[in-house]
Amino acid sequence: MGEQLALGLPPREDYSAESFVDGEANASARWALAGWRAWPGRVLVLYGPAGTGKTHLTHMWARESSGTIIVGADLAEKLESLPSAKPVAVEDADVSADRAALFHLMNRAQHEAIPALLLTAREAPARWQTDIPDLKSRLKAVSTAELLEPDDALLARLLKKLFADRQSPMVDGLIDYLLPRMERSVEGARRLVEALDREALARRSLINRGIARRVLEGQDAIGED
Repeated sequence: MGEQLALGLPPREDYSAESFVDGEANASARWALAGWRAWPGRVLVLYGPAGTGKTHLTHMWARESSGTIIVGADLAEKLESLPSAKPVAVEDADVSADRAALFHLMNRAQHEAIPALLLTAREAPARWQTDIPDLKSRLKAVSTAELLEPDDALLARLLKKLFADRQSPMVDGLIDYLLPRMERSVEGARRLVEALDREALARRSLINRGIARRVLEGQDAIGED
């Protein structure tokens, strides 16, 4: 039987609970999200570096709570049309959400017009920029859940999932080869798998150590520029 070749398929966006990769880096965040009915002030900020699972967890939470998800850039426009008595999640609230609209939304949560408000961000809320003193005070006091960069066990499970999402065949032992040599972040893992898949497709080969070595050396060269 011939070797199974890389198919070059785009990754499938799967935000189901079954596809989420659990680990110590996200355990406390998952626990905090599960307790959404008891958030102090009905608000929680979920923050962490890019690619650590904020969007995935937000979609899981929205399904669990029957909530609505909007991106921060749309908050001012959609504020008045948000359904009442329904949980709301605002993604990228730290960089793109209108501050007056954000303050208004947090007030609605505090006064129980919204049963729960989830805000996602890369930075801790105390570091967000705002000229509204009351909002600044609120952000310093709000409850938070932090997502950390992954350890080896989580990275290994993540790589396996990313390869499966792309239906990218690989040789046995490839993940063990990659772990000590790759960038230690979720976002780095995503970029690496994409590059490996692209290189294997160009060479009409499954992903092997030779391809992995070339891709890793190429990434190192880019990092040195």
